[in-house]
Amino acid sequence: MINPAAHEDTRAEKILVVIGIVVLAFNLRPAAVSVGPVLDELTSGLGMTPTTAGVLTTLPVLAFAAFGAIAPWLARRVGVHRVTLVSLAAVVVGLGVRSRVDNVPIFLLLSLLGLAGMATANVLLPSLVKLHFPHRVGLLTSIYSTALAVGLTAASVLTVPIAQQFGADGWRWGLFAWAVTALVAALPWIALIRHDRTPPEVAHTVTLGDVARTRLGWAMAGFFGLQSLQAYSIFGWFAQVYRDAGFSATTAGILLGVITAMSIPLSFWVPSMAARMQNQSWLVVGLLACYPVGYLGLIFAPVAGAWLWAVAVGTGAATFPLILTLIGLRARTSAGTAALSGFTQSVGYLIAAIGPFGVGVLYDLTGGWTVPLTALLVLAVPQLVIGLVVSRPSYIEDHLHRRPRPPVETRPFRR
Repeated sequence: MINPAAHEDTRAEKILVVIGIVVLAFNLRPAAVSVGPVLDELTSGLGMTPTTAGVLTTLPVLAFAAFGAIAPWLARRVGVHRVTLVSLAAVVVGLGVRSRVDNVPIFLLLSLLGLAGMATANVLLPSLVKLHFPHRVGLLTSIYSTALAVGLTAASVLTVPIAQQFGADGWRWGLFAWAVTALVAALPWIALIRHDRTPPEVAHTVTLGDVARTRLGWAMAGFFGLQSLQAYSIFGWFAQVYRDAGFSATTAGILLGVITAMSIPLSFWVPSMAARMQNQSWLVVGLLACYPVGYLGLIFAPVAGAWLWAVAVGTGAATFPLILTLIGLRARTSAGTAALSGFTQSVGYLIAAIGPFGVGVLYDLTGGWTVPLTALLVLAVPQLVIGLVVSRPSYIEDHLHRRPRPPVETRPFRR
């Protein structure tokens, strides 16, 4: 193993890293959300059964949980920049090749490959920010979470128009488009692997097992899980909520688009604000207070206040960029950040998987949306309690009771 030598990023290198982080973040949601808009055409084209379609729509959450857990280990063994490049390559191959196949099992396996790359890079992003910009966590998290929100919205809105340009099999081109953007995103990382970094605290490597033995780790996972449970329930079911309220398919899609579009400005503002605060409690309270407004509005006046409730729910969902920021703020080092990110997201997405399924069960049992929306409203309470816990200043390394304490990183190192 080559011993790392100290290296301070030049201005050009910093610019390249920022570009790499932005284009990477943009491509971390299309793999998951581009299927939904063309699901009917896809299932018809491949002869996919409803059960298999259900497996396909569940794969993103499973990939986040499984592959997110091994991402920190891969980064320690291979190098965080190399793993990021390989992850993008997996997205390119998985999304690109699956759009050309007709065999359902192969389509599912290729989808899993692309989602595995997405999940792995998703976990490593906070670690990359901590490594290159340890004193600019809030700003860089604002930038990449905004890019992530733009990518999510673009995949939701543009997949169908792209597909419509290519006739009956247009859904294949709608999916293929996001392999092309991932290929473009890989270009900066080809240059970055030449100086892959290893943090200076190698002797004090933080693992997922270490994080699992801390209250902070479980609190972060709980907060992330409940946030994702809300988000995936909203993304999966709110178009149907609006349709059942009497809105057309087009208007229902626009209302859901308002919810997702709220994440774009808030993804830029929330991380910067959180990084400037010693304790983020009031920010947690302010964001989560919007969920009751939106859910109660949808229960009692789903049509009259639909646009206002969409804004409220979208604002509540901005707890996502907040938890991403907290991952960086609750660790002293990039290794600690990677381990905390891996544990938080892998356990969190397992919790999140309950949401869309549970909402669907409650809807089937009751034949309406009052009970499912009430359930989401009630779940905002433990989310608030856990959010107040993780808002208090703390570092994962300090919870491990290790001596000597790993030093705070001040600069990246060259391998």
